[in-house]
Amino acid sequence: MEWTRVDGADRGSIRLYALSTCGWCAKTKQLLKDLGVAFQYVYVDLLPPGELQQALTEVERYNPQGSFPTIVINDSMTIVGFQEGKIREAVRG
Repeated sequence: MEWTRVDGADRGSIRLYALSTCGWCAKTKQLLKDLGVAFQYVYVDLLPPGELQQALTEVERYNPQGSFPTIVINDSMTIVGFQEGKIREAVRG
């Protein structure tokens, strides 16, 4: 699965699982950019079938609801949905 990397301050591993058509996903991605942190994102709905299933399995491991956006920070913290306060708190330096 190919991730798109956004450069910024290193706050650990930040991965955003998103959908290309999701407004809340777009807001989450923009917030991370505005906060100036480095992160990776993938549009799950644009992946080919084999990678799509792999991505959905990963999302469900961190977020059993399988909803989007799902942010995984350092493989130990998961933020589901656009929760601006939680996101700001989690990535501040």
